[in-house]
Amino acid sequence: MIRVLIADDSAFMRKVLTDLFQKQPDFDVVGTAMNGKDAVSKVKQLQPDLVTMDVNMPVMDGINALAVIMESSPVPVVMLSSLTQKGTDATIRALSLGAVDFISKAGGSISRIDDIAEEILAKCRNAAKAHVHRTLAAPRPEPAVSPVQAAPNMKRGELPRRQGMKLPQMTTGAVPAVPAAGVGSKRVNPLLQNRTSVPSSIGRPTPMASGGIGSSKKLVAIGTSTGGPQALQNVITRLPGNLPCGVVVVQHMPAGFTKALADRLNSISQVTVKEAEDEEPIRAGHVYIAPGDFHLRVRDDGGMRKIKLSQEARVGNHRPAVNVMYDSVASIGQNLVAVIMTGMGADGCEGMKKIKASGGYSIAQDEPTCVVYGMPKAVVDAGLADEIRPVQDIAQAIVEAVKR
Repeated sequence: MIRVLIADDSAFMRKVLTDLFQKQPDFDVVGTAMNGKDAVSKVKQLQPDLVTMDVNMPVMDGINALAVIMESSPVPVVMLSSLTQKGTDATIRALSLGAVDFISKAGGSISRIDDIAEEILAKCRNAAKAHVHRTLAAPRPEPAVSPVQAAPNMKRGELPRRQGMKLPQMTTGAVPAVPAAGVGSKRVNPLLQNRTSVPSSIGRPTPMASGGIGSSKKLVAIGTSTGGPQALQNVITRLPGNLPCGVVVVQHMPAGFTKALADRLNSISQVTVKEAEDEEPIRAGHVYIAPGDFHLRVRDDGGMRKIKLSQEARVGNHRPAVNVMYDSVASIGQNLVAVIMTGMGADGCEGMKKIKASGGYSIAQDEPTCVVYGMPKAVVDAGLADEIRPVQDIAQAIVEAVKR
């Protein structure tokens, strides 16, 4: 039985959601809260298995309530947010703070619950299984050791104060430090295997990073899903601004949210982070996130790597799909570093087989720091992981790998 607390300032919404859950044999609504402060209090009092949290509430909004809950009484939280720009930005912030998933409210409210009832129930069932941890106040994470001399005046914004998961070596009240190079377990790999409608401009142009286009034969490809925004924040904010190669990312996320994710990461990282655009060249020191609802591939154009976006059929019910991206970069061989992180299911495993068969290097996030140990588990269980690292060590592992 999944014990649910519903936090929403609308009495109508509390009633609608309560009725929806109470009709299910595996849910039990143990309480409701009318604002964020009330939610924080009732999480401590009722100790639910799951919280649905509206973003916009009086007294204390859903974002601040989430931050307090993840520090004091961690529990899986699913956010309910509007599709406005403000709502989208708030959702990305919530996911970075540790929310497991979100549900979009068309028009700012759930006026027709029947249209999204199955989505709500499925996401809440999955979220209840997530592995969440107490959040600790953390110092600004330092970037991984750069493979080249650090360039002056590298971009640095205000880094988030909190991380949404407790890392294995931390204890309550401790101040986490950036791990030393080389920390983390290693595993030697025993195996060696429609319609297209592309926008002409997705995201925004960015200046060329130090090193420019094609300054390294290396490429980094990262795949992630549930818990990914938080994991990406842990990794990308630790990469050096003068990373001598580009990074491509597939994060399972619907259209409209990946731009906000990229912009947020860009504001707190030394590398340049942006939503990928069709046919743009891959530059050193840049991270390109696949737009929601578009597959991302990497293609070679006369020795220059470029991004190709498409809306071909979903693969494994995903668009973008990690397997599609991995398939397109497998031929890069030993110059490819493939990273698989937290997420439900096994997207990326088939593509990783091709990457390993071509001589690529693979890094998998370890189980204790995953919100959902699904995608990395599939890779690890198939014997395809060269390294298994906690999330806070992955940036260092990437830097080490591109130096090889």
